[in-house]
Amino acid sequence: MFGTGRIFIMLENTLSIILAGGVGSRLHPLTADRAKPGVPFGGKYRIIDFTLSNCLHSGLRRVLVLTQYKSHSLQKHLRDGWSIFNPELREYITMVPPQMRKGDSWYVGTADAIYQNLYLLERSGAEHVLILSGDHIYRMDYQAMLQSHIEHGADCTVGGMEVPLQEASAFGVITVDREQRIIDFLEKPENPVPMPGDPKSALVSMGIYVFSLPLLCSLLEADHESAESSHDFGKDILPKLLHTHQVFAYRFGGQAGRVTCDRYWRDVGTIDAFFEAHMDLLQPQPPINLYQKDWSIRTYEPQGPPARMIPGPSGKQGELMNSMLTSGNVIEGANVRHSILSPNVRIGEGAEVERCILFEGVTVGPDAVLKNCIIDKHVKVPAGARIGCDPVLDAKRFTISERGVTVVPKMYQFTS
Repeated sequence: MFGTGRIFIMLENTLSIILAGGVGSRLHPLTADRAKPGVPFGGKYRIIDFTLSNCLHSGLRRVLVLTQYKSHSLQKHLRDGWSIFNPELREYITMVPPQMRKGDSWYVGTADAIYQNLYLLERSGAEHVLILSGDHIYRMDYQAMLQSHIEHGADCTVGGMEVPLQEASAFGVITVDREQRIIDFLEKPENPVPMPGDPKSALVSMGIYVFSLPLLCSLLEADHESAESSHDFGKDILPKLLHTHQVFAYRFGGQAGRVTCDRYWRDVGTIDAFFEAHMDLLQPQPPINLYQKDWSIRTYEPQGPPARMIPGPSGKQGELMNSMLTSGNVIEGANVRHSILSPNVRIGEGAEVERCILFEGVTVGPDAVLKNCIIDKHVKVPAGARIGCDPVLDAKRFTISERGVTVVPKMYQFTS
């Protein structure tokens, strides 16, 4: 085990890089005007807040966020909510858009995104680099993973989690020996290999990596020179590295670390996955713990008045059941069930809102009916409108997911 001094030095000598440049096309129209990591989540957060909060609580305070597509909303959020570190102590969260220092293209693959910023790595003075994704919902103590990396004398450590075997083909599948050294890695195989002793589960990559800085730089240089490479860590770099270096797995959700062990990790890259992750928050005992006081999810939330539930103009009383509210919400004689409301949502008398996610500034008119919907920011739903009730009508106006979730885009204008 590490002493306090060694842990401090380890964290001081680690540079964290968050990949936040994905298009997020499967989340359209929520990503029509914003990057996927900047999509609102859980009423008050953005998706990237979970990764950044993990860095904060893990003691990692030198963070580069690599952005690319439609990054203005994300940049504004980081400025307003995450300008919390002291640069005089070499602490920072810095946005890094493509600068084409290594060519004339935007980022092409996860490895290329970091390769194009090698100069930042080389001048950082770091010994280790932690590579993260900014578009997953989970809580994790990265400090424990870094300790495991150093204790194993690893050249590279890969964050891994157990998933049902039938789901493993969507991931990079890891095979380890008794010492947790990775002996095989297959990216999205058709027939995943189960874990020894557990034929129903597989160990898969979370896309979280720890490298020594000199090794990472040499690997990225070699990968850039390869004409056959797609410049992706899972497809190109890791499979080759297994034969020449010590590569270990660190299992997510183990007993190590200071965060409660809920083992919750979700890729919210589709409308249905995004919607179901919200419904997870409404379970009687949510599978992800947002209430651990010393591992809270930090975000930016403007000052606003308390949420209110009041009678409608006619005196009609509403009903609130199993829902999450935020500041500025006003429910005026309406029924809201199994829903999540972002700040400054107002719902008029007689409206019915069930299994819905309403983004900031949404107004729902009197007697409107919303079911299984995601309504993006600043939409004014007219009185008596029905959304999520008639899939044929909805399909003419909105996006409908495979599982029937209706998505109304940001600032959509209803016609009479």
